[in-house]
Amino acid sequence: MNSSMKKMLRDAQKMQREIEKKRQELAETEFEVTKGGGVTVIFTGDKKMQSIKIDPDLLEEDNAELLEEMITLAVNEIIEAIDEEEEAISMSVAGQGGLF
Repeated sequence: MNSSMKKMLRDAQKMQREIEKKRQELAETEFEVTKGGGVTVIFTGDKKMQSIKIDPDLLEEDNAELLEEMITLAVNEIIEAIDEEEEAISMSVAGQGGLF
């Protein structure tokens, strides 16, 4: 293997280590979204729900449909935010003088 191939391989391995490190950091980061002022969801960057908080007033009223919608919107938004952060990690590492 010539020296330029070895360098490319080392660079690829370095990029992979950087991506893994940043993904681990992301997995430990908490994301929080509140919808409608009454539903708050907290996820970690590995898309695991840590908690969901519901305003007790929403439980007392006949708001099941509204509550379901707020939970759905909050969960979808938080997953989208995590996906965007994952994409940013990949782009930032690739933009540091990647292989191509």
